[in-house]
Amino acid sequence: MLAAMAYDEKLADRIREALAGTPSLEEKKMFGGLCFLVRGHMACGIAKGELMVRVGAEGYEAALARPHAKEMTFTGKPIKTMVYVDPDGFRTKKQLGGWIAMGVAHAEGLPPKSPKAPRKKTPKKRA
Repeated sequence: MLAAMAYDEKLADRIREALAGTPSLEEKKMFGGLCFLVRGHMACGIAKGELMVRVGAEGYEAALARPHAKEMTFTGKPIKTMVYVDPDGFRTKKQLGGWIAMGVAHAEGLPPKSPKAPRKKTPKKRA
């Protein structure tokens, strides 16, 4: 039996198309879905069928005022820097592009991330 898909692959392809040519782009599985990072910072992602957009604290209220946007409550409490967008809010290429541009602009405005040091493997204790 196949496991249920954690995110919408068609939406992932649409986001990839919109982000084509974006420098320092990577994909990472996070939040039970797929996230797109720019310069090491999350810009947007997919959780099930919803779009997640990182808008930052300064863009949070304006993003929530847009149609089809709502608080991201992944942990049960609102995350005041990110929003969920219902599918009606990204049906067209223009709608999706607007949300993605907002997330990319926020990510590009953050200071560069320093590279993470490789994790050291700790030896297992023997009983």
